[in-house]
Amino acid sequence: MAVCGSRTHIGHFVGNMTARRLQCSLSVKSCTVSYNKRGFQNVSKANISLGNKGRPNNFMLYQYFTTNVAKRRTNLNPHKGFGLEGFRNLSHECFFSGTASASNVSSDNSKGTEQVVDVVNSSEAKISLQLNSGSFYLPHPAKAKTGGEDAHFICTLTPAIGVADGVGGWADLGIDAGLYARELMSHSLSAIQDEPKGSVDLIRVLEKAYVRTKAKGSSTACIVALTEGGLYAVNLGDSGFMLVRNGCAAFKSPSQQHGFNFPYQLDCNNAGDSPSSAMVFNITVVPGDVLIVGTDGLFDNLYDEDISGVVFQAMEAGLGPQMTAQRIAELAQLRAMDHTKSSPFSDGAREAGFDYHGGKLDDITVVVSYITE
Repeated sequence: MAVCGSRTHIGHFVGNMTARRLQCSLSVKSCTVSYNKRGFQNVSKANISLGNKGRPNNFMLYQYFTTNVAKRRTNLNPHKGFGLEGFRNLSHECFFSGTASASNVSSDNSKGTEQVVDVVNSSEAKISLQLNSGSFYLPHPAKAKTGGEDAHFICTLTPAIGVADGVGGWADLGIDAGLYARELMSHSLSAIQDEPKGSVDLIRVLEKAYVRTKAKGSSTACIVALTEGGLYAVNLGDSGFMLVRNGCAAFKSPSQQHGFNFPYQLDCNNAGDSPSSAMVFNITVVPGDVLIVGTDGLFDNLYDEDISGVVFQAMEAGLGPQMTAQRIAELAQLRAMDHTKSSPFSDGAREAGFDYHGGKLDDITVVVSYITE
């Protein structure tokens, strides 16, 4: 079974390989990326250029929090036509998914959604990027009745995507960590809407959401925003995001773990990691790039080439982002149930000294965004 996690408990963890450890106390690929630690806040930071040839220099993100955004042509009815009877908006500009108890949130976890938002480089008003996003969620079959432990949102007012994964080890204590993840994402969405216009600080957003979340449990968190300079993201734990360019994986956020299957996590008892431990990324993007944001149910079961392969085929077939997200999620679930093939999770288990084969059955959240000009 999963245990409260100091690293000294790793020997007892072999009993249940797939249940992630929660933190009751803390003891102590494809691109050239340099990370710098800001000592006063312990925030890891990466500024990344992915060979953006032919783009004007001002397309680069030179400053850490340069996020002047002018919103254009926002789709005010993004759910129309996608059979989303179980969804309704928090506002015209935002979508939230998770089986939440809040009165202003409802969901249908077996379906997806698409939303569109435009971002304009306000300094030149020449480069307009459109973020077209779709999501799909498959809860763990054993957790389908409670909605699983993942949550996510898509916001278009301030173009941002967030995913969270409640840590399953809390189930041994009779606690549904999905409640924590859903509340964390709901407060993250509210905090983003409270940010000054044109200047979103995602670390501040995560800190506000963390302080306001009162449910029992713990969760990973990943929030990505599209700004005038490109993608701006924060990630804590083993959820994450990936950028596909020209059919290949151009960048993937590193996983933060204290040990195998022991992710960084925000904790209801203030015994876990802090929002300032999140990694911060600024990444230049170009039209044609595809952003994939997901929980570990995705990245534990599919290799980078699996994901980029589905994206390439979907783009060739002219599929929208929601259908692409669905295809990725369904492939991840198939791999999760396959005990014969290697997976990123089984690779990690073997590296940690465990004899484990196959995928890892889990909640799977996938959000796909097409970036177009």
